Amino acid sequence: MVKNIVQISLLVVIILLVYFIYESVMKPVRFNKSVDQRSKEVIQNLIDIRTAQLSYKSIHGKYTSSFDTLIAFLKTGEIPVVKIIPDPTDTTFTKTIRDTIGYIPVKDSLFRTRPGYNLENIKYVPQSDKKKFELNAGLVDKGGVHVNVFEASALYDNFLIGLDKQLITNLIASKEQIEKFPGLKVGSMTEASTDGNWE
Repeated sequence: MVKNIVQISLLVVIILLVYFIYESVMKPVRFNKSVDQRSKEVIQNLIDIRTAQLSYKSIHGKYTSSFDTLIAFLKTGEIPVVKIIPDPTDTTFTKTIRDTIGYIPVKDSLFRTRPGYNLENIKYVPQSDKKKFELNAGLVDKGGVHVNVFEASALYDNFLIGLDKQLITNLIASKEQIEKFPGLKVGSMTEASTDGNWE
């Protein structure tokens, strides 16, 4: 009788140990999978912001730090359709003539493959309960030349809400230890770059 109780107790302890070992392995695996899924959504928005900013700069000569301005541009702005033809008076065949033949709405140009896309959502960090991306724009001096720059970013704290707090803290600390941004961003306010930190 006592022997059976001891055996059952040992079996329960072994099952619990196996469960805790399994959980200690699977918890970070599940966390990393969730981080990857959420990061993909955030990256898509950052790519959309970059595309919109580049289009805005092509028309206005600079980037904007206002989502209201950027969204208004996406809704009502137009991009010229330019036809480039050889200059008939040029005997060297190196000169061209740029002729604007019309205009197309920015939203049709940038988001035609995503019907029903809500332009207002470009400013919100996915999975964040409507937190906005941080958006900045300005000028940096590069060798005496002023260069237009922009940066859009979202902290891990903003889009990993609801996941394991300790694992989020560990992820942030791992980035800060190597002096990396603790989240996802595109562009830079210190460099003339439009790259994302995931690229």
